[in-house]
Amino acid sequence: MDEVDVSKGLDELVQKVSLHNPLPTVVHGYSLPFIFLYGVWFYCWVYVYGVEEYQEAGWIALAGIGLIQVLVSLSCYWSVHVRTFLTCTTTSNPLEAIYVKVVPTPNNGASQLVAIRKSRDNEGKLAKVWFTFQKTRYNWDFDKKNFKGIAFPTDHSYQDYLDWKGYQNDSDIIEAEENFGKNELEMVVPEFMELFLERATAPFFVFQVFCVCLWCLDAYWYYSIFTLLMLVAFECTLVQQQLRNMSEIRKMGNKPYPVQVYRLKKWQLISSDQLVPGDLVSVSRSSDDSLLVPCDMLLLRGPCIVDESLLTGESVPQMKEPIENLPEDQTNRCLDMEDESRLHILFGGTRIVQHTSPTKISGQLKSPDGGCIAYVLRNSFSTSQGKLLRTILFGVKRVTANNLETFGFILFLLFFAILASGYLWVKGTEDPNRNRYKLFLECTLILTSVVPPELPIELSLAVNTSLVQLTKLGVYCTEPFRIPFAGRIEMCCFDKTGTLTNDNLVVEGIAGLDENELTAVHNISQVPLETLQTLATCHSLIHLDEGLVGDPLEKATLTAIDWTLTKHDALIPNSKSVRSPALKIAQRYHFNSALKRMAVVAGYSISGSLETSYIATVKGAPETLRPMFASVPPNYDNVYLAMSRKGARVLALGYRNLGILSHQAVRSLKRETLESELRFAGFLILSCPLKKDSSSVIREIVSSSHRVVMITGDNPLTACHVAKVLRFTKKESTLIMTCVANNDWVWQSVDQDSELPLIPADLKRFTTENVLCITGPGLTHLHNLHSQFYYRILPHIRIFARVNPKQKELIITSLNGLGYTTLMCGDGTNDVGALKHAHVGVAILSHLPELTSKSKKSEEKTKERDVREENHEKSKRLVSRHGDKGRSIPGSSDVALDPRLERLNRAQVQLQQMMKEMEEQERAQLVKLGDASIAAPFTSKMSSIQSICHVIKQGRCTLVTTLQMFKILALNALVLAYSQSVLYLEGVKFSDGQATLQGLLLAACFLFISRSKPLKHLSRNRPLPNIFNSYTILTVLLQFFVHFFSLVFLVQQSSMRLPPRESPFPDLEKEFEPNLLNSTVYIISMALQVSTIAVNYRGHPFMESLKENRALLYSLIGTGSFILSLVLGFMPEINQEFGIVDFDPEYRNLLAGVLLADFVLAFVVDRICLFIFGEGKLRIEAD
Repeated sequence: MDEVDVSKGLDELVQKVSLHNPLPTVVHGYSLPFIFLYGVWFYCWVYVYGVEEYQEAGWIALAGIGLIQVLVSLSCYWSVHVRTFLTCTTTSNPLEAIYVKVVPTPNNGASQLVAIRKSRDNEGKLAKVWFTFQKTRYNWDFDKKNFKGIAFPTDHSYQDYLDWKGYQNDSDIIEAEENFGKNELEMVVPEFMELFLERATAPFFVFQVFCVCLWCLDAYWYYSIFTLLMLVAFECTLVQQQLRNMSEIRKMGNKPYPVQVYRLKKWQLISSDQLVPGDLVSVSRSSDDSLLVPCDMLLLRGPCIVDESLLTGESVPQMKEPIENLPEDQTNRCLDMEDESRLHILFGGTRIVQHTSPTKISGQLKSPDGGCIAYVLRNSFSTSQGKLLRTILFGVKRVTANNLETFGFILFLLFFAILASGYLWVKGTEDPNRNRYKLFLECTLILTSVVPPELPIELSLAVNTSLVQLTKLGVYCTEPFRIPFAGRIEMCCFDKTGTLTNDNLVVEGIAGLDENELTAVHNISQVPLETLQTLATCHSLIHLDEGLVGDPLEKATLTAIDWTLTKHDALIPNSKSVRSPALKIAQRYHFNSALKRMAVVAGYSISGSLETSYIATVKGAPETLRPMFASVPPNYDNVYLAMSRKGARVLALGYRNLGILSHQAVRSLKRETLESELRFAGFLILSCPLKKDSSSVIREIVSSSHRVVMITGDNPLTACHVAKVLRFTKKESTLIMTCVANNDWVWQSVDQDSELPLIPADLKRFTTENVLCITGPGLTHLHNLHSQFYYRILPHIRIFARVNPKQKELIITSLNGLGYTTLMCGDGTNDVGALKHAHVGVAILSHLPELTSKSKKSEEKTKERDVREENHEKSKRLVSRHGDKGRSIPGSSDVALDPRLERLNRAQVQLQQMMKEMEEQERAQLVKLGDASIAAPFTSKMSSIQSICHVIKQGRCTLVTTLQMFKILALNALVLAYSQSVLYLEGVKFSDGQATLQGLLLAACFLFISRSKPLKHLSRNRPLPNIFNSYTILTVLLQFFVHFFSLVFLVQQSSMRLPPRESPFPDLEKEFEPNLLNSTVYIISMALQVSTIAVNYRGHPFMESLKENRALLYSLIGTGSFILSLVLGFMPEINQEFGIVDFDPEYRNLLAGVLLADFVLAFVVDRICLFIFGEGKLRIEAD
């Protein structure tokens, strides 16, 4: 077979695939090279160098090779790419390949090596080749020679669906099941051991175990065993929580239930998990609310009303129309699931609130249970609900701020660690009597202690703390990796209606009817009958058991005219003074944001006759309806423009008498016919009051160095008015890009009294003096004909009006392409594309589904409390075990200890705290259906845009916390590298008591450092967007030099005051005995760690200052005071207990002076760096 390219992206989930065959185990990359290496080692040790002469070196070499082999083997677990490289060969023939390596698109989970499945036909020929990745199946296309996702029947014409008669024989059903799979949303919950092994082979865990083994070799076995037990208990707790989460997710799948399906020319009852695309199903309202629509279906016969809150979060039920009611000229259109066809689609996971049985028509299917008839389009994990579940299941699990930067940071620290290890080895080997094994161990320990093992966990805690805080504030997140992006946002884009303004519109009245005074707004009760009938019929409202349901704008209008809508779509005036017959809606053409209008056909019975007379009523954007009127009143444009300038929402109303028609004639009417020769029925004037906190939130966002942009489908003048009221900018002049005669585009002022050319001569001056507004058609014109100017002007435009959903998406992707970090805030229905493409997309749910009952909440709280107590007990048991055995170790007080013990002690307290935190956060990370929205990564359960401030605050706090952790860990690591190499060779040691005390005092400080909360208000300052920047590198290096010189100076001063040594090399095996050098180094190493935390804690303007973070402040003051008392000798007994010698007054003053100078200098250096380099800049001028 010819070679084929299978590496191309398959869809939005899979970026590329490669084909592989496994190698025999012997030739795997982690076995064959090492067999050779072991042979070389044995030969060299035994025959070249000699076992007796180089015994230690031989064992060290063996340990080194063994360690590298273990790491290489483990890297096969850590990386699919390494595993493929070491254990497989690459092939280009899918018919011979055994495995396929699948690389998903960014942020869609991890790469996997999955098995290729093959099936043969009756003659033994290969019929199908496929693989399954993240519950999605990809088939090999033998003609096009590539893998393809399942081709669901979602692109046929409406007529094809209407003509379909279901599967006629068993072989068709079997083939469909093979092609599409069954409708199963089955999630397998793994075994405890499987998950535990996955965690136990994670780099963090392996690194900790490796450190434990090294400490065991160096006589720290007691601490090591305790830390290991703690780690295992910690991982077990996390696995338990993960299992609980997984079983929660499992419950989210639909429960199978019996449904009526038309197969083999008859209706039969089958389980809903057996459905395949192409099945004809009867769907109806169920008395059991837990029975949801089993998969995505197209409604063929009978209308439905559906609650989509589990999918979109919006609780306003949606009306679904069957395609049998479509006019004949539209049945040849193809299905478009993303846009206009959504009106006819029942999405899996939604609930049918009401259905109307289809009318009996000869030759048409009629279900036995009176349900609506629907065609199955997609099943299983390919449905909208399945995709949302996939996001929850396979989205990014452990989150860090930036993996690449973290890796760079570790390399930066490793460079210093290698220098320190090299120095220790070179200097240490100068003493011929020194134990080389001990020296090698010491060098290895430097490398392990300089790379902070808690780094990955600290980083994910930074993000997860924000996740928990947001959940408490009613903001749910399905993609936590986006939280740090929120700290970098430059462009905040808002939808207008329902986001900045209220949905509860106020009907002001009707304008444009009085020829003498066109701008006069008439009360709704004083308008002509035609206008009343247009308002009464032209809407998408429906009457359910719980009352009127639908768009708040239309509800407000119907209430204002005082008409009643019945369950059978009849409209009756309540007032006796209105002389109108009851009207019944016969046909609806629902509002479409691309068409900017809706139309309705309604009929009424003529008194004394059986015939029905029909009227067509239309409402929509004034500029859209203008060409549809038979005669346009004078000053038509002036009226609606004047009203729009005042900030009102204006809809034009049109009316047409169709006369007496048969039912068939109404059905065959084309929409174009209805929407022509209309009579003008006035302008409906609605005022959209702003949400009460919109103004204060926008003020806060603007003043915190963000650019605010409005992207709306509404009229440009109304949008400009809202932007002016909300004070998006301080500029006075507003220009709208307008099309004048001969398709000529210019910039026009709001009151149309001045014009400027489309492409100005001085762009900088033009953008700094004017607020720019552009409409949908203008956007298309610029994008297609002036693309260079389009990208230059785009970041300066503040208002995008009359844009459709696809254009909203284009605006966001264009801004992203220019390198801006974008936030989009919309209502999650027609803003889906833009919300998905923005770095941070927040869906504001303006109509909230019912919240969980109090009992459920209290039940969750008690459950949480039980888990915490159980955890606390576990850690208490571990601690008591530590306490019982701690004192009975023979010779424990004789063991020479160094700063590493302080890390061990700190790690123990930290790990206990982390256990609790991580478990709480694993629980918070689980986003349930109904909380999450398919619309956006963030879903806010508050209808206010206040949640945007919460998201930005938490994002900034996460960024700053990460930066501060990196600085503190880097400084500690560098000081540690110095003290473990140079000072170790000087014979500096700490006693057991000293190390324990240091660990306990500093552990408290470390616990409180990452618990800071963001401030109540956003700051004008912007945080630095990443870890590697001039400020971080400079401040870390300069502070290190300050600490380094303090250390060197004090070591030198104390060494001068010590009696001279007998031998040139200190005895490193000697027992600990207090002396001036040991005491000095102990005090300064503690003081340095306190000053590092105090100096590098960021505080204002992004999070609580040290004064407000009381716990951290008190622990720092406490530790600092204790160090000071040790220096000044206030409590001689304590100094004696902890092995601190008594200092003479002159040295005491020198020590205290140096410590104070070190702290002040470090503080000054950091603040100077912060002043010069420490602030992020907005790339486009703020105004």
